[in-house]
Amino acid sequence: MPRPSPAWFDAQYNARAGIPGHPAILRHWAEASARALARPGWVFDLAYGDDASERLDILPAAGAAAPVLVYIHGGYWRALDKRDQAFVAPPLADAGAMVVQLNYALCPAVGIEHIALQLTQALAWVWRHAADHGGDRGRIVVAGHSAGGHLAAMLLGCDWRAVAPGLPADLVKSALAISGLYELEPLRHAPFLAADIGLSAASARRLSPALWPAPARGRLATVVGGDESEEFRRQAGLIARAWGPDVVVASETVAGRNHMDVLHEVADPRSRTHAMALELLGIP
Repeated sequence: MPRPSPAWFDAQYNARAGIPGHPAILRHWAEASARALARPGWVFDLAYGDDASERLDILPAAGAAAPVLVYIHGGYWRALDKRDQAFVAPPLADAGAMVVQLNYALCPAVGIEHIALQLTQALAWVWRHAADHGGDRGRIVVAGHSAGGHLAAMLLGCDWRAVAPGLPADLVKSALAISGLYELEPLRHAPFLAADIGLSAASARRLSPALWPAPARGRLATVVGGDESEEFRRQAGLIARAWGPDVVVASETVAGRNHMDVLHEVADPRSRTHAMALELLGIP
């Protein structure tokens, strides 16, 4: 079967271009995140590494020994900032979680592998310092949107004992991936993105969680919008089949949501996606 055209790959993966209402969604993100960041209690720009990109923000929970939700923004590894999607944090903190928002270096200045390694250091920092901010390091869950969903899946599959001595093998207990990418080979053929992320055939394979053995421990829940492209919906099904039901404990499609506004579900206490996040965190 011949490979689809570059235009087909762009149509499938250039999600923002396929959403006519995306400027309004971006305005909502900016306004809702500004309100979220004005909330008292945030601790901003803690360093988890030496590079200026290696910073995180924390919104502590009201109580002590709270489960920890580490959120990773999307933007195809080349755009956005931890504060652009800060609106997801307050509803999770109100439910009892300590929320951590991560930054990382962006393509094309660095590659995706560099970003993934940065985030292993970020999670190691969270494990070491969660108690300083009221968190329980034994209950760390990662969540991410789009490229952040890819990175969340990678962190669930990480060999933590290879990252640093003393880290537990199950440092990340669970992951919630929203509109994630689990097989990166198609992105090599999408002109809008390929040059910036610089993947080779070999690196695309190496960085594709769907091609890894299923993690020996931990749970993954995936969410995708019903109005997303065929490829984003295929990606969700692919990781569910590759890792199996013992690991992928939920694979949800949210009707009427596109690649951008599906993220709003995380911040909506009435939604199934928000309930899944709380379930992974162990919050009743």
